[in-house]
Amino acid sequence: MQNLKNKIALITGAKQGMGKSHAIALAKQGVKVVVTDINQSECQKVVDEIKNLGGEATAFKLDVSNKSEVDSVISEIVKKFGKIDILINNAGICQFKPFLELSEQDWNRTIDINLKGEFLCAQAAARIMKEQKRGVIINIASVAMGQQGVGISNIVHYCASKGGIAAMTEAMAVELAPYNIRVNAIAPGMIETPMIGAVKSDPKTMEAMLQRIPLKRVGKSEEVSELVVFLASDSSSYITGSVVVIDGGWLST
Repeated sequence: MQNLKNKIALITGAKQGMGKSHAIALAKQGVKVVVTDINQSECQKVVDEIKNLGGEATAFKLDVSNKSEVDSVISEIVKKFGKIDILINNAGICQFKPFLELSEQDWNRTIDINLKGEFLCAQAAARIMKEQKRGVIINIASVAMGQQGVGISNIVHYCASKGGIAAMTEAMAVELAPYNIRVNAIAPGMIETPMIGAVKSDPKTMEAMLQRIPLKRVGKSEEVSELVVFLASDSSSYITGSVVVIDGGWLST
């Protein structure tokens, strides 16, 4: 990919799953990655793995729903590296619970991490990128973002958060384009990560989900990471404001 070597990338929610995969994929392209999550010791394990592969990485503890922590980590990154080129807004949670049983606390926690967290990180990073007159922000949405003619039960709060991310991405792209900051979102379908553990534990549910996917398989984190690398690079220099679906054809059915 074009012009990724020595770029500085912040990846949230990167101690496992897709976030970890994105961090490793970017590091393989010569990006210096900042691995963040709520557990710094787990992030350090990812950093060690990247270093063993010959890459460069550093770890920070980060609760994306906490503005002071977000601002502090962004400040530390700039202090250490002098810039921030790429933000991968990956941190998120998914709680399965029927709509009529959702509590206000359930709703607030999901919105705070999934939607407000992406807003806080994007705003803090964009302020730095504006001064640099260059930057890339990639928000992670989901096929559960709504407006697709497909409703998914038992995750109303998650769907609301991901729909907000898709809308936020489009609006951010328009406002930040004058500063040469590109903003896109990726909407994964069912990907092999710890988040789908509850689905995999129920064979009937898992089979029903696979029947909806034309490719008849679960996606791999590495497949999403290839898209992350492309959108982070100058190879996608004319793409902004897009929500790119990667779901094995799920939304096409």
